[in-house]
Amino acid sequence: QVQLVESGGGLVQPGGSLRLSCAASGFALKDYGVCWFHEAPGKAREGVSCISVGDDGTYYIDRVKGRFTISRDNAKNTVYLQMNNLKTEDTGVYRCAAEKNVAIPTRPDFWGQGTQVTVSS
Repeated sequence: QVQLVESGGGLVQPGGSLRLSCAASGFALKDYGVCWFHEAPGKAREGVSCISVGDDGTYYIDRVKGRFTISRDNAKNTVYLQMNNLKTEDTGVYRCAAEKNVAIPTRPDFWGQGTQVTVSS
């Protein structure tokens, strides 16, 4: 069955690091633009970082620039989000989404279930 599955979340202290994984099954993620979205109580879903199809161009919202890195490993059919120097405000559920042949998904074809990131001392 086609799906996206996130993993790698957890509890981390401020300043710590996590690497989130978005693994695709049943389709080739290399043919899809992929974004990581952040969801937190009382806030709208926010696109945090994206990687485009083809040229692997990347996008980051300002608040994560210099701290987060998005990348692909096509052999593993996976997109990663390396998160360094985590801050309390990074806490929330991170979901990946993919849309075929676009740089930044606007109407994703697939959503993952989400992985929880909690940044707390």
